[in-house]
Amino acid sequence: MKDPHDIIVRPILTEKAYDGIADKRYIFEVPVTATKTEIRLAVEAVFAADGVKVARVNTVRTLGKIKRQGLHSGRTPEVKKAYVTLTKDSKPIKFFEGMGQ
Repeated sequence: MKDPHDIIVRPILTEKAYDGIADKRYIFEVPVTATKTEIRLAVEAVFAADGVKVARVNTVRTLGKIKRQGLHSGRTPEVKKAYVTLTKDSKPIKFFEGMGQ
């Protein structure tokens, strides 16, 4: 099994992400190859001290934008985001406390 810290690359902190914190919905950037089951186990393992239980995981893959520099063109890296919803009886993640208010 992969290390849980390798699966959760970083949290996504945007206005949309802040709106979901009150509903116990958090957004993380994950590797493109990560599955929903791996993401669920990684979130529960990393935030086990907070008493986190995952109810649902939704994922979105976004293709990289085309960028040009002179005659050469290429793409920015592809990104996969995981929308993690916690159960109602789960405690919120302490890292995000105070951010969504």
